[in-house]
Amino acid sequence: MTKIADAFNGKKAFIPFITGGDPDLDTTKELIIAMQDAGADLIEIGVPFSDPLAEGPVIQEADERALDAGFTTDRLFDMVGSLKGEMRIPLVFMTYINPVFSYGTDKFLDRCVKAGICGIIVPDVPYEEKDEIAGSCREHGIELVSMIAPTSKDRIREIASDAEGFLYCVSSLGVTGVRSEITTDVGAMIALAKEVTDIPCAVGFGISTPAQAYEMAKLSDGAIVGSAIVRIIAEHKRDSKRYVYDYVRSMKEAVDRAYNEQYH
Repeated sequence: MTKIADAFNGKKAFIPFITGGDPDLDTTKELIIAMQDAGADLIEIGVPFSDPLAEGPVIQEADERALDAGFTTDRLFDMVGSLKGEMRIPLVFMTYINPVFSYGTDKFLDRCVKAGICGIIVPDVPYEEKDEIAGSCREHGIELVSMIAPTSKDRIREIASDAEGFLYCVSSLGVTGVRSEITTDVGAMIALAKEVTDIPCAVGFGISTPAQAYEMAKLSDGAIVGSAIVRIIAEHKRDSKRYVYDYVRSMKEAVDRAYNEQYH
């Protein structure tokens, strides 16, 4: 069993996202440990990028803050590597392909391995072009997490049959961000995926409240939350640890409730 799969073993996973280096890397390190302590099952760390096409304004602004604060990919790798002895849960990077290519794909993946990163999510690489990076990921033992979206439709089975780690189910059209309600038929998307794979499916994009996390976890194997956490960090900056801890704990409790009602 892979480390990513461990995040879903015997439970539904709560997966928080934060932007690496926002407001600075020392705070990011504190927040990663706090989220683990609050019950997170896997953590996505965003690699700041100057042109994050899939992101809404909340995460775009976090990328800008991190870059303005002197973020570099090397410093991010050093910080994540310093956590290795403290982490009991898997860490994955959410990155765009440009930072990977400009760093050097093999060098980037080699540093992922050394830092303890076990998977990467690259939202701007479509399924048809994933071979540009998939082979290198396999060589390094890094799982390349695939995404399905409401627009995938006929391709959902194809994407799911080839998925590794977990399948990231995008709940809403458009960019990341908090939404008051999620109207996509997420259950139908996941049912299509489950016809061809037993890999876990986690839902992201738009989830911000415990009620939403509960509803999405009822339909899937886990809930992913980014913008709502990044917004807390934007508000409280270096003092955000307590607020992020409380938020992650409440979201994990909602996901656990969905699991317990389904299986007990």
